[in-house]
Amino acid sequence: MPIYVYWGEDDFAIEKAVSLLRDRVLDPQWTSFNYTSFLPDQPDATIQGLNQVMTPSFGAGGRLVWLINTNLCQHCPENVLAELMRTLPVIPQNSFLLLTSRNKPDERLKSTKILKQFATEFREFSLIPPWKTELLVQAVHQAAQTAGLRLTAKTMEVLAASVGNDTRLLYNEIEKLRLYAAGSNQPLDVDTVTQLVRNTTQNSLQLAAAIRTGDTATALATLNDLHNASEPGLRIVATLIGQFRTWLLVKIMIESGERNQQAIAKAAEIGNPKRIYFLQQEVKFLSVQQLISTLPLLLELEVSLKRGSTDISTLQTKVIELCQVCQGRQQ
Repeated sequence: MPIYVYWGEDDFAIEKAVSLLRDRVLDPQWTSFNYTSFLPDQPDATIQGLNQVMTPSFGAGGRLVWLINTNLCQHCPENVLAELMRTLPVIPQNSFLLLTSRNKPDERLKSTKILKQFATEFREFSLIPPWKTELLVQAVHQAAQTAGLRLTAKTMEVLAASVGNDTRLLYNEIEKLRLYAAGSNQPLDVDTVTQLVRNTTQNSLQLAAAIRTGDTATALATLNDLHNASEPGLRIVATLIGQFRTWLLVKIMIESGERNQQAIAKAAEIGNPKRIYFLQQEVKFLSVQQLISTLPLLLELEVSLKRGSTDISTLQTKVIELCQVCQGRQQ
């Protein structure tokens, strides 16, 4: 059945997928007749969308009906579910139903189950966790290949560190670099990329590194740079939690006597075992107990931000506390 369900926090990736689907389905000369979108605040948006998708397309191309930011997979009234079950199996082959949402579908709901049953594509567009650097580098490599841009391995690492998991920024920077390198068969070097890419010298991983070494001054300065760059507090905390959790798991495996890097990588959910050596060096002077002690503080910070505490003051306080935990490092 021509039914597509896209969800996730990577808005830019979803936009690209929607654009590709729209270009594939619609004939440009008949778009105004065959393309309809419904916002979630429109009355009976789902029912209207289902009725519309049953209408045969006019002229050339197909029909596309888009339910934007729908909550159909989080909450589905009985009347809507009944209409869904009646309509999905009989949608005309040249009519396409698209549903997008930032929220993960609730697998327990009947609406989710029936959509998965009939969907041509049921796809998640999630942001890569900022601490999973190997996946960020892979994303840079894929984007560069798509754009026909040649980059060295080191350049891809620099670009990944600069843009993080911001997919929109990544593609914007890749396009800029592609235009700069037009006509050249040589891969761009690190100096060129550093000069051209938007200045994001401070990121949450650097904040985590400063906290790990107990460098309060650097940590607070990095936090201030992140705040000035409008980095959301909850995103900063998510990165810190992920990084300290990884460090803790690596340290526990080392303390248990494990020396196999692949085994440590599997336990710490790290895709590239070669990173284990560097992670081992990073946690060399921290104890398991110190790393464990950071997690309740990070959890308190996350809860405070979710309850509406002022981002910067709350973050500053907890960053100082975290640095103090890490300052009593093992000798």
